[in-house]
Amino acid sequence: MMLSKTETVARLSPWVLFIALFNLLLHLAFYNTLGFHRDELLYFSLGQHPSAGYASVPPFIGLTAWLMIHILGYSLLAARIIPILLSGLLVILSASIARELHGRAYAQVLTSLAIVAAPFNLRSFFLFMPVCFDIFFWTLIFWLTLKWINTKKDKYLILLGLAAGTGMMNKYLVALELLGILTALLLSPYRTIFAKRAFYLAICIAFLVFLPNLTWQFSNGLPVLTHMKALQGSQLVHVSRITFLTDQLLIGALSVLLTIPGILFLCFGKIMKPYRFMITAGIVVMLLLVIARGKSYYSLGLFPLLIAAGGVYWENSLKRKFSRALLPLLIVVVTIPLIPVGLPVLRADKLARYFAWMKDNLGLGISVRWETGRYHELPQDYADMLGWDEIAFQTARGWQQIPDKRHAMIYAQNYGQAGAVMVLGKKYGLPEPACFAESFYYWLPRNPPYEITTLIYINDVMGDDVKNLFGTIRKIGQVDTPMARESGTSVWMCSEPHTSFNEFWIKRTRMVMSPFE
Repeated sequence: MMLSKTETVARLSPWVLFIALFNLLLHLAFYNTLGFHRDELLYFSLGQHPSAGYASVPPFIGLTAWLMIHILGYSLLAARIIPILLSGLLVILSASIARELHGRAYAQVLTSLAIVAAPFNLRSFFLFMPVCFDIFFWTLIFWLTLKWINTKKDKYLILLGLAAGTGMMNKYLVALELLGILTALLLSPYRTIFAKRAFYLAICIAFLVFLPNLTWQFSNGLPVLTHMKALQGSQLVHVSRITFLTDQLLIGALSVLLTIPGILFLCFGKIMKPYRFMITAGIVVMLLLVIARGKSYYSLGLFPLLIAAGGVYWENSLKRKFSRALLPLLIVVVTIPLIPVGLPVLRADKLARYFAWMKDNLGLGISVRWETGRYHELPQDYADMLGWDEIAFQTARGWQQIPDKRHAMIYAQNYGQAGAVMVLGKKYGLPEPACFAESFYYWLPRNPPYEITTLIYINDVMGDDVKNLFGTIRKIGQVDTPMARESGTSVWMCSEPHTSFNEFWIKRTRMVMSPFE
């Protein structure tokens, strides 16, 4: 169906731009309340080694980090500014989807407010992680699909191919959305798309954009499969399919007032008939996530579309001015006390008291349930933003005490610790650490040029192999922040090895690296 001039909705409401700016400024106001997140340290470490691929993610996040490092250095603002800007664009894009669904000013504004109020917007677009880009690309792909449906202009298919390829270069999860959309189109009257030349040109564009990472994957033994296997064994095994489904009602908070009506409206609304295939696409995505025991947030890319559909539903259902004013007011008023769930607007101690009250009085413990299924004082993301400066500082203290640094090495047990040294350690002049986790194992010194006689060792416990190798081990310091996920992580200085550390290191490196060579 192609829209006529009379059916084309009015221009995007100016209020949408105001709300988008507010969303941006809200994130900017609290960007430095807590420190770097564990994963942000990893991604900014990737940015120091630009590549067509990494151990657990495609290259987009690393290349973006490389760009920001060269513009703003290793500051927290450098990490957070792109997600913050995207938070404003997400509001505009979501309202634009409402517009493509025949939504006028009220639907656009309601959609925009619901996006701002959603915890997934507050949290995801606060951190420099692939998830914020993923939500953005999902929303962009849905919008471009709707633009093609409404206009039948080939340029939107070409742009769709570009968005799909770029989205895949950020997170492979986009493949689920594309599979859902293609399945839905095949089962709809829009199956004629498969006979269009522009459609196959779009596929070629997507493939060419994604080709560098595809080539890298095959040349490195498909590390994505190793990562997925590890993820399944360590995290996804703890995911309950029932919990995944119930979480969908909670992760959007007050946006549920739009998502559920949006689903029903897309299913049964007469004016939504041209867009009903979108529900089929969503069902395909959800079924695959349930079968694969996906994490709750893997579905977040669906929410802007459903919220926009809900905005259009309420615009067509609410006729009285009072009821039209009451719904957005309800969203705003109820969301204000819930903001700390999505955005750390308070310091760690006050956040802990806030979440304890939420859990004990409202039964909302989901926020402090970690991926292991256990409950803690802070949400996992917040606990992962504490303690890293201590690790970098204590490591620097030890490193400065070494007289001949050519014969020294820093070793970190996990990628967060290694990232703290590699990013936060820049101000102390620390060298790159050795680490077997994530993409750090690609950068390992296989055979140190000098005999290592001093090792700065970072871990929560002292490993037996290191303890038996060195004659002198002295603790430099540890993370004392109690609510940090790394609380207790210590920094040791190990010296006077009983035997050659280099021989020990070469054997250990070969053992770890053999599956990847």
